[in-house]
Amino acid sequence: MMMEEEELEFSEDLEAILHLTPEVQLAIEQVFPSQDPLDRADFNAVEYINTLFPTEQSLANIDEVVNKIRLKIRRLDDNIRMVVRGQTNVGQDGRQVKEITRDIKQLDHAKRHLTTSITTLNHLHMLARGVDSLEAMTRRRQYGEVANLLQGVVNVLEHFHKYMGIPQIRQLSERVKAAQSELGTQILADFEEAFPAQGSKRAGGPSNVLRDACLVANVLDPRIKQEIIKKFIRQHLSEYMVLFQENQDVAWLDKIDRRYAWIKRQLVDYEEKYGRMFPEEWCMTERIAVEFCHITRTELAKVMRTRAKEIEVKLLLFAIQRTTNFEGLLAKRFSGCTLTDGPGVKRPEPPLESTNPFLEDEVGDDGSEMEEDLDRPKKHKAPDNPFHGIISKCFEPHLYVYIESQDKNLGEMIDRFVSDFRAQGPPKAGTEDGGAVLPSCADLFVYYKKCMVQCSQLSTGEPMIALTTIFQKYLREYAWKILSGNLPKTSSNSGGLTIKSLLQEKEGSEAAKFNVEELCLICSILSTAEYCLATTQQLEEKLKEKVDKTLVERINLTGEMDTFSNVISNSIQLLVQDLDAACDPALTAMSKMPWQSVEHVGDQSPYVTSVIMHIKQNVPIIRGNLASTRKYFTQFCIKFTNSFIPKFINHLFRCKPISMVGAEQLLLDTHSLKTVLLDLPSIGSQVVRKAPASYTKIVVKGMTRAEMILKVVMAPHEPSVVFVDNYIKLLADGNPETFQKTLDMKGLKRSEQSSMLELFRQRLPTPPSGADGGPSFSFSTPTPEQENSRIRKLEKLIKKRL
Repeated sequence: MMMEEEELEFSEDLEAILHLTPEVQLAIEQVFPSQDPLDRADFNAVEYINTLFPTEQSLANIDEVVNKIRLKIRRLDDNIRMVVRGQTNVGQDGRQVKEITRDIKQLDHAKRHLTTSITTLNHLHMLARGVDSLEAMTRRRQYGEVANLLQGVVNVLEHFHKYMGIPQIRQLSERVKAAQSELGTQILADFEEAFPAQGSKRAGGPSNVLRDACLVANVLDPRIKQEIIKKFIRQHLSEYMVLFQENQDVAWLDKIDRRYAWIKRQLVDYEEKYGRMFPEEWCMTERIAVEFCHITRTELAKVMRTRAKEIEVKLLLFAIQRTTNFEGLLAKRFSGCTLTDGPGVKRPEPPLESTNPFLEDEVGDDGSEMEEDLDRPKKHKAPDNPFHGIISKCFEPHLYVYIESQDKNLGEMIDRFVSDFRAQGPPKAGTEDGGAVLPSCADLFVYYKKCMVQCSQLSTGEPMIALTTIFQKYLREYAWKILSGNLPKTSSNSGGLTIKSLLQEKEGSEAAKFNVEELCLICSILSTAEYCLATTQQLEEKLKEKVDKTLVERINLTGEMDTFSNVISNSIQLLVQDLDAACDPALTAMSKMPWQSVEHVGDQSPYVTSVIMHIKQNVPIIRGNLASTRKYFTQFCIKFTNSFIPKFINHLFRCKPISMVGAEQLLLDTHSLKTVLLDLPSIGSQVVRKAPASYTKIVVKGMTRAEMILKVVMAPHEPSVVFVDNYIKLLADGNPETFQKTLDMKGLKRSEQSSMLELFRQRLPTPPSGADGGPSFSFSTPTPEQENSRIRKLEKLIKKRL
């Protein structure tokens, strides 16, 4: 009775404090779904009562409803009581289960120990019988049965390592070791008898006893197997050591083929007579070939050191060719699985994949590279030859002969290029060759690629670095002798002024210009330098791929690429200077014209016509010859404009004094020049292209400044304050010298200029705090709409004057 009261109180307390989280409530609803309103988490007693008694008449059934609820409460109490009492029995049931489990574990341990004891006794029985049989079979040389039995005995003995403290077990282990030692000594003696050191061989080939003995050696100490292999190979190659001694005539490089022919015959002889004697996994054929390679490399190195003065490049390349061919033959026949067995022998790593176009090297049967364009992309399959260098490594110390030969060949090639250029002359204007890349540079890089591929097959170490140095030397010589050395000379770089040039300047006649052939030559040299620059960069990348990783940092062709960049810059500068110089007489004529006496505004002045004529003569030729290097034609246009516009403005300041009508004429001329300069990139072309934005910005900014100067000159200088402020606003130039030049153009007297200059200095804006220099202003380039509006106003002004 007391327990029931405690359970009731526990239920009431639980009901009072139990609040479940929404997640727990949701989980309960999923496990125990219920439609009863009493089970809802948001249960409302008032709503529930109103549901039971919706009207006053329904209260007549109140006793029945109360009895049902009491019955439900009683059932809930019974369920709770059963659960609580069930929990009190859990501990007792757990103790009973634990006792049962402990008994089961004891039985399981006993079973396992019994099984282990039986297994150990069986192994011991097997071991004892096996040792007895092993000793008997060893005495009778029954190697076929011993091979299978010995491996089983060794495996069984491994189970008794933890029992070695037992005398009987230790005794059996010592008997096994003694049997293994006796087998090793016995097998070595059998092989020594079959293949004595003197080189005589047992008639009839190998016996079944030796074949079975090799199977036993597989189970014995690995040193037994190595000793068998070593002695057999030494005996098999003993004849080679005698035939090709250092003092023999066949030992020299010119008869190197005989070495490889001898080993081929020996390998065929071995496979016919002894191929089945040794297990296949011993790879004896490959081992014989590898040992032959090691001996050959040592002997060749020795004889080449002795007769180093007799080594010529053709002989060296012949020996390397035959050797690499033999190494390739080994790679086709063998896998290279034995190369890691020898001391210091490492399998070479396969070359890395790359997308560089220089990677695709096609080599002919004679080892020479197919002459293809360097930048032509091809698929490349790098052969994985584990035998590469196994013999040919000995030639590396003597590759200086090859490097010296390439140095000589390239020197002769450059001299031939120079003589051919002098004999054939520059590319003819008006032909397909005009402005094209010189064919000699393609020949140079094809030869470079051939040398690089050939040298990388010989060595990827220091010889590649030496060859790179040779490449650098002749890249510079090509740039100096073929490119820079053949650029036409101007009066400024050909030894100063001449009497003819002085007379021309004095008379105001046309300056000497490059003819069409010379312009084509400059463009051709520029295009060639660009090709050399791009190809040299690819060459550097390819050399870095070919050379050993530890030497990559020593490959650097930046200096040579800078040399070709300088040739490009000098070529562009020559073209600019030529056109610039052609325009100088016209600008000089402009500055000498009496602008104060001009009475009316007419068409463009003769000097403008002269400038336009020279531009139309030169630019289409240059553009046509630089069609393949469009970016450098754009550079030419930009550099010419940057040179011509400041020079035009300087000559504009020399035009003094200027009348109002003269200023208007100059303004018209300036607009004409501006129009021509804006069309300069496509002038004379049937295909009109929009000039680059960077170029257009330069022209608009420079020529607008010239127009602003003329506008200031046209403005009245009274009142002074308005004139000065207008000057500062239009030109944004705080330099007093420029202001004074403008006053000179207006023809003001020195006394008037002094007051104007003082006012100019006073009206200049105050520079920002911390500024180091003088006054600085930003000059905004007019928009196209503003420019068109200004041009229309200028045209109206000119018509009014006319």
